[in-house]
Amino acid sequence: MSVQLHADNQIVTAKAKAEVNGPDMTGTAVFTEYDVDGWKYVHIRLELSGKPETLKPGKHAVHIHEKGDCECEGFKCAGGHFDPGPSGNSDPDANHGYHAGDLPNIVVDESGKGVLETITTRVTLSDGPVSILQPEEGTSLMVHANEDPHTPGETGSGHSGGPRLACGKIEKA
Repeated sequence: MSVQLHADNQIVTAKAKAEVNGPDMTGTAVFTEYDVDGWKYVHIRLELSGKPETLKPGKHAVHIHEKGDCECEGFKCAGGHFDPGPSGNSDPDANHGYHAGDLPNIVVDESGKGVLETITTRVTLSDGPVSILQPEEGTSLMVHANEDPHTPGETGSGHSGGPRLACGKIEKA
């Protein structure tokens, strides 16, 4: 499936990429920011593949996390969900559904492959308060073991997607 913005005056203003890796899985995410009449839209395409016993068929949560560090066990060093606002709450479960970094689920097929293609206005690649390229420590893209119901849950419950399967730092392309 292909998603396109249709406007005579759309301009690509920035690009970014994340190489997403986890045990027995790899993927690439491409981020393209468009400006349409002064409004920023970020198109995200994530292609993911892994062994079906690790990357099980079905829906898996995908989020932008607040830190660009994927080097620690279980990817815990990537922090919570990206939510930079003045009342930001990056708790992955308690404030879920309202984070700037919340994205739709990726659907993985029986062979361990999946593609997520979406457009968001919650984040930008350009300078500004919701830029995923501006925080000093960067941000990351995370794929989780379970589906995201896009509703809040108890802190620490794993309600928003459960264990972290794959992570990649988002970097300017």
